[in-house]
Parts: sequence; structure tokens; C-alpha cells
Amino acid sequence: MFHIPNAKFFDDGVLQERKSIKIDQGKIISIEASEEDSETEFLVPGLIDLQIYGAGGKLFSAEPTVEALRVMEDDLLKKGTTGFLACMATNTPEVFHACIATAKEYRSSARNLLGLHLEGPFLNPKRLGAHVPEFVRRATLDEIKELLDFGDGVIKMMTIAPECNDEKVISYLIDNGVVVSLGHSNATFEQANAAYNMGMHTTTHLFNAMSLIHHREPGIPTALFNHNRAMSSIIVDGQHVDFEIVKFAKTLLKERLFLITDAVTECNTGPYQHIKRGEKYVMPDGTLSGSSLTMLQALKNCVEYCDIALSEAINMATVYPAKLIGIENLTGKIVSGGDANLVIIDNDLNLKQVFFHGEEVSI
Repeated sequence: MFHIPNAKFFDDGVLQERKSIKIDQGKIISIEASEEDSETEFLVPGLIDLQIYGAGGKLFSAEPTVEALRVMEDDLLKKGTTGFLACMATNTPEVFHACIATAKEYRSSARNLLGLHLEGPFLNPKRLGAHVPEFVRRATLDEIKELLDFGDGVIKMMTIAPECNDEKVISYLIDNGVVVSLGHSNATFEQANAAYNMGMHTTTHLFNAMSLIHHREPGIPTALFNHNRAMSSIIVDGQHVDFEIVKFAKTLLKERLFLITDAVTECNTGPYQHIKRGEKYVMPDGTLSGSSLTMLQALKNCVEYCDIALSEAINMATVYPAKLIGIENLTGKIVSGGDANLVIIDNDLNLKQVFFHGEEVSI
């Protein structure tokens, strides 16, 4: 057992100071008043990224191996991400099956890998962004059943264009516990609203690769803004979405907006050859692809450039994504009984220390 004697952290937006956090066997066992003065550092729940393609020099779809997942886990833990979904872009069935098979093989020893996010191939060809068009197709119910059976629970999230796929496909995914995200879609306002109403949970990287707002064609963002439940991820790197638009979206969506990195790494093999240019990645033809973000940098950008309060930026990187995938009872908050996945940052939001299940991570 050990304890953090003078913690300063946010609880439901309220700053808690002079708290002693006791940890045993990977769990927070108590939070009590402390007589010691709080340090300048903040204690933050471990960060959760529901869409990341690569880390530590490994792009998972290009190298679908246990070693690649292990390298990604190590790299992300050192950066404060204590939970993530490894994402795969539109690809061949063979690559998808290889990635799923590897995730199943690795899950018994996985640490911060929470499962897989399949972004495609059931997308709209008109809104592909960097996705490879020859792999895009319409889903069949039999294919989805086979995919989930083969996945055996490792497929946690899927991005799909609802206007290009049958309702029975989407309903089957929802009914079988997959978090279904509307994305890479040219849906009209009416189509998007119908998809949210039938149970689609969230939206993939708001404003990127989707029908946009027009005063006579309100598009996907307006359907999302007007809905009372649907959530959305957003990439706060200043490259994929202007910071002023992030402010606008946050004002409307409040607790329904959460952070992802959509991060990739340099790769010169396979269909997704990411080239780093400045703070962004592009495909060989110059198309914007993934980001170079970390979750902590996304959080920091929210505070520094988007006028989002620190407590709320923390929620966007922790409790909101945890709630979306149904693990809020384990992580995403600093509560007694929760996993001791914790990050310590200083007043300038620089990373100081990481704990994963109560064990300190070397950063």
C-alpha cells in the first residue's frame, strides 16, 4: 500500500485540495482529508484515447503483431494514456483479420489496450479523407455477424456511414455491444438524425470527412448539435479543426464532446504511407491524414487555445470517453474503488508522473 499525501484534483468540476489518496493492489481504496499543503501539481485520471493508429514508431495496420501492440502500449503509458483503442483504417479483409487475430492473442497480457476501433471499410466514398477507396464497400449482415464472431469481443467500436448501409446492420452492431460511430459520411441532416435516433452512439472526428453545415443543408454537425444524446470525438491539434470551431462545438455539445488523437506514425509501406510535415501527417499526395497529437497535448490545447476550463478539458480526455465505452465504473475518475490509473501534471500542464494500476511508470 502507498499513498499520495497531498493531492489536488477536480471532482465534478470542483477543485479538491489537501486530499490523501491511498492505493492498494492497483485500486484507490480511500480519499481522505490531509493536513499537508497541496503541491502545485494536479492529479488527473489516466487519459483515454478511443482512436489511435500508431505510437512508438509502430502503425498497427502495417505491422499487425503482438510486438507492435506492446510497443504502442509502452509508448502511450509513458505519455499518460492509460487506456486506448487501437484503430484500423479501411483496408483489405486480410489485414483486418490479422489485426483482430493479434488483438485476441494479446488481450490476456494487454495492459492499457482496451480493444479495437474499426474505422471502415463501410464508409461513404464521397467522404473518405485519407482512406483508400478500393477497399470501401457496403456491409452485409452476414459479414458483420462473421466479423463480430471472429472478433470474440475485441471489437469495441466501429465507424460507419449510415446512409450507405442497411439499418439491420447498424442495429445488429448496437445490439451486440459495439459502440457505433457515424463518420466518413455524407448523410443529410435527416439521415444523421435518424441514425442517432436508432441508437448510433457517437460521431467520428467532428467536422472531418462529413457533410458540413450549410444554411439550406444543415448536415451532420447540425443533427449532432440538436440531438439530446449523441456524442462526438474531435481532434484538437489546430490542423484538423480550427481552435475557434472547437470553442463553438464545445459550447453546443458540452459533456457530449470528447478528445481523440487520431494519431499515426511515420510509415512507408502498405496503403497508408504517412509522412510528417510540421505538426501533421499527410499521405504521399498531400492529403491530410492523422495527427501527431498526444492526449495530454490535446487537453492542453483545449485550455490554452479554446477557452475550455481545465476541469472540463480533463473530463473530455477521461470520464467522457470512459462513459462512452462503458468503463466509467473502473477508470476515468478519481474515486474510491476505481483503478489507480493516475497522471500528475504541473501548473503548466506538463507531465510529471504516471501511475498505472498503482505502479509508477517510468517516463
